Amino acid sequence: MTTDDRTVRVIVADDQEIARTGLRMILDAQPGIEVVAEAADGRRAVELARRLRPDVCLFDIRMPRCDGIEATRSLAGPDVADPIAVVVITTFDLDEYVYEALRAGARGFLLKDAGPALLAQAIRAAASGDAIIAPSITARLLSAFAGNGPARPRVQPIEPLTEREEEILLTVARGRTNSEIAGELHISLSTVKSHVASLMTKLGVRNRVEIAMWAYETDRVRQR
Repeated sequence: MTTDDRTVRVIVADDQEIARTGLRMILDAQPGIEVVAEAADGRRAVELARRLRPDVCLFDIRMPRCDGIEATRSLAGPDVADPIAVVVITTFDLDEYVYEALRAGARGFLLKDAGPALLAQAIRAAASGDAIIAPSITARLLSAFAGNGPARPRVQPIEPLTEREEEILLTVARGRTNSEIAGELHISLSTVKSHVASLMTKLGVRNRVEIAMWAYETDRVRQR
């Protein structure tokens, strides 16, 4: 069964009650999305997520007891055997903690002013195994923190990227959706999906967020 024919179950965690209420109202108004629980801190969010096993957790970055980064790592980190999809939502478009949340396993992040349509799109994407970064800040944030973050070994692809895969890599790094990539490169949506899957395999990454991070960390974007 796909996310197209079942309800996507979501847990919302934010230390501000008004923010939780607003996010619940927005998501519950979307067809096929249901908020099944709320939490006011990260530790409670992790407890609820492990008990209820939602399709997606929507976490604020800054929360008491356990922040959004640690909560994300607990549920979706590289050492988690059965990870739960996490989307980070924040008011800070250049917050270094967001970048760390992506490293911790988040399937994307949005700003709190993203709007209902993009919020719902991000939730559905995360539930289906994809990932979305707010397009308006993708390049700025990733380039800033790829340049200023701690140095890491530059892992090379297990196989060389094809010319088309290099093109797809750049568009993903700039925050384009699959549909936008298809239109921009004049190829079919299924072809885009195939190339994105190939990139994930060759780069040894889990989603398009990590594809974008790899592109910046290896200077692919800066070189062009």
